[in-house]
Amino acid sequence: MLIFKIFTAEQWAQLEAAGLTHGAPVDLADGFIHFSTAGQARETAAKHFAGERGLVVAAVEAARLGDALRWEPSRGGALFPHLYRALRRDEVAWAAPLPLEADGHVFPDLGPDLGDRA
Repeated sequence: MLIFKIFTAEQWAQLEAAGLTHGAPVDLADGFIHFSTAGQARETAAKHFAGERGLVVAAVEAARLGDALRWEPSRGGALFPHLYRALRRDEVAWAAPLPLEADGHVFPDLGPDLGDRA
């Protein structure tokens, strides 16, 4: 199952350069890296990145993250994937730009929404 992380252009460039990331300021404050499922990613972009240009969405195979990935309740009680360690660049399966249009960000095909996993 793929899970998704939205990066600003600067955050993505830092991950590319360093080979790993501990996440965005909100991730550092919360103590884990926030991810979304395919079905959650668009709402995440609209809620936390509205009007922001230069975003990148990165796909990560959840199974590669091992026990450091936990599914925890968040928005509306839905389970969200949270990574309790740094994310390595080599764990990113693919990444794509998120262009901004008048009605929001345009996502690539994220694949099937397999729902929350506990």
